Amino acid sequence: MSIIAVRIDGRLIHGQVANLWASKLNISRIMVIDDEVATDDIGKQALKLATPPGVKLSVLPIEKAAANILAGKYDAQRVLIVAKKPDRFLKLVEAGVSLEEINVGNMSQTPETRSITRSINVVDADVEVFGKLHEKGVKLIAQMTPNDAAEDFMKLLNK
Repeated sequence: MSIIAVRIDGRLIHGQVANLWASKLNISRIMVIDDEVATDDIGKQALKLATPPGVKLSVLPIEKAAANILAGKYDAQRVLIVAKKPDRFLKLVEAGVSLEEINVGNMSQTPETRSITRSINVVDADVEVFGKLHEKGVKLIAQMTPNDAAEDFMKLLNK
């Protein structure tokens, strides 16, 4: 399978994703899935600048990402998929893409969120989506960096 890792990170591509995760997992392509970011030329340029040298970048709407993955377009590559919120991954799974595990890395705090960990903050809609992903057999973990121990995210969520 070409999908090596799947991560929720509100910052998308930044130091942890670009340096720690991409190098540790020997990633050849980072795929950002987000309908809004895919149409934001300035946002896409910023993501290109943050992508490590030698790593390809795709910034795609969810439907296009699902079609490309299902068509085997990335089968020869080592892909890290990143999205800001869990609903993007639920749409990907509902489109037929098989995801074994999602690493819930960073979801920023806003006045509407509640804190799950120091770096993961959710609203009720996120909790609902995590529940649906879990029901579909997707394992959810929380692991900030490759050196941190992976924790069962559903246990953290249900504390």
